[in-house]
Amino acid sequence: MKIGFIGLGKMGLNMALNVSEQGWEIIGFDASDAARKKAEAAGIRTADSLTALLQELDEKKVILLSTPAGKITNQLVEELANVLSPDDIIIDSGNSNYKDSVHNFEVAAKQNVHFVDCGTSGGMSGARYGACLMVGGEKAVVEELESFFTDLAVENGYLYAGKPGAGHYLKMVHNGIEYGMMQAIGEGFAILDKSEYDFDMKNVATCFANGSVIRSWLIDLMVDAFDQDPNLAEIAGIIDASGEAKWTVEEGLALDVPLPVIASSLYVRNSSKIDNSFSNRVVASLRNGFGGHAVYKKG
Repeated sequence: MKIGFIGLGKMGLNMALNVSEQGWEIIGFDASDAARKKAEAAGIRTADSLTALLQELDEKKVILLSTPAGKITNQLVEELANVLSPDDIIIDSGNSNYKDSVHNFEVAAKQNVHFVDCGTSGGMSGARYGACLMVGGEKAVVEELESFFTDLAVENGYLYAGKPGAGHYLKMVHNGIEYGMMQAIGEGFAILDKSEYDFDMKNVATCFANGSVIRSWLIDLMVDAFDQDPNLAEIAGIIDASGEAKWTVEEGLALDVPLPVIASSLYVRNSSKIDNSFSNRVVASLRNGFGGHAVYKKG
């Protein structure tokens, strides 16, 4: 089975390299010439247009989108649904709002095209060496793709989550939890920074990373961040929010589920635009560590 990849950025290219090394034939497309050239240099065959990509695929086409959530992805789904054949499959591996994914499933279904929503976690390294996948869609369709998802995922990191929208719903909640965890780490290190003790932050993070209750990949990333910049002095404490925590908070309000930690972490990100705190610099470093998200440098 050939898989067409649309979007060859930080996540898309790494996922393409991951599965191509496991024997999957991948053909990629990206609107950026530079992205296509980078993919070609890494060994991924590319097409120079969407039409050319479709011509390269099998009669039954499977296309994975790794594109920005919202307008771009939604337009692509609509465009593809109008040109694909019945029983072709579109996979959205981005961070789309689950409501958009339910709508996109319905848009595709009108043309008898299948749509699968695939929440993807693990950052760039997960995309490259084994991601965590939360997949929603018609069960029979997802089962057709199970070997692909299993190869793309880390061991035990693939879950069929349920009906259309379930994968991105689960990823939304995952990212809300992620916001709260990162905020707690940031606040803890902020206390250490202000305390009377002269802590070596890298050594503290290394200790926390080994055997403690809070050991985690996020703590491992802090070891790396403090190794590169012991006081995070070069980083401005500005943290962007990509949307998922806001959606999680909105869902909590709709379901009457209190989410004080996740909501507070979201508000801190909003306030970070005017507040350069040490805890915000920690969280900015974490986002850069796992997802390659831009950090704002001082000066």
